[in-house]
Amino acid sequence: MISKTLILLLTTFVLTSCQAQHENKKPDKSMNKETKPNNPYYSRTDTSKLDLPDSTWKKILPADVYEVARHAATEQAFTGKYWNFEGKGTYYCAACGNKLFRSDAKFASTCGWPSFYEPARPNSVIYKVDNSFGMRRTEVLCGRCAAHLGHIFDDGPPPTGKRFCMNSIVLDFVPDDSTRNK
Repeated sequence: MISKTLILLLTTFVLTSCQAQHENKKPDKSMNKETKPNNPYYSRTDTSKLDLPDSTWKKILPADVYEVARHAATEQAFTGKYWNFEGKGTYYCAACGNKLFRSDAKFASTCGWPSFYEPARPNSVIYKVDNSFGMRRTEVLCGRCAAHLGHIFDDGPPPTGKRFCMNSIVLDFVPDDSTRNK
């Protein structure tokens, strides 16, 4: 027979664990701002191309975003804030604010990074051949600022068969309810 104290302890543990998992799936609210005070080039409405020197990007981007966006670094698999996030809304470039992907194009993938089967609009992203590390891949860059976002592969779901494997650190997420009236 299980004691009431043990049942209470187990219940508390389970509830605490579920709460912690739920909290881990929430995006960082600081990333939901229309503008970023240290980045005068960040805009969710301006689609004009940006051609800034690396020194400018280094000054205005957080160090971790800068390394991925400007030097094609990759965050560790299964660690990014959006790899298993299921919120409904829009993903923007964390460097410039360009609209990149909609959550309805996001799908569960076992690769460890957020995966999408299509960009939000035709010019949201651009592509570049990547022969690094002895592999032939296609790099995905922001269509506005050319920030490195990740890579695209031909093993995604219908209707496109594509898997845009992106780094969470270079994505900002805005939930649908906060963009309806904008």
